[in-house]
Amino acid sequence: MSTPPKKPDFSNVQSRVTGTEAPRADFSNVQSSVTSSEETIHEGGGGSQGVQVHTVVRGDTLSGIAKHYYGKAGMWPIIFEANRDKLDNPDLIHPGQELKIPPLEADKD
Repeated sequence: MSTPPKKPDFSNVQSRVTGTEAPRADFSNVQSSVTSSEETIHEGGGGSQGVQVHTVVRGDTLSGIAKHYYGKAGMWPIIFEANRDKLDNPDLIHPGQELKIPPLEADKD
């Protein structure tokens, strides 16, 4: 009878895995701020809410501008009426035009 072969002893084997991925950038000290380039014109006396001016850029629509300033696209007629001296058609606004954005009155919905 023969003796069975002795099995290898792997009890002292150690392993380590190192990744090839580059270390991630640390953005923890990044700070940001937003500064508006919109101009506020105070008209009519006293209140802190004045008429703002929006310079039309390519792709702007009155409904998009109304959504930006008032939160509702359907309020575009307010902007159109405030700019009747410059606009004949609410669908024809052009880049570079400066449109008055009147403040909403407190009693309007």
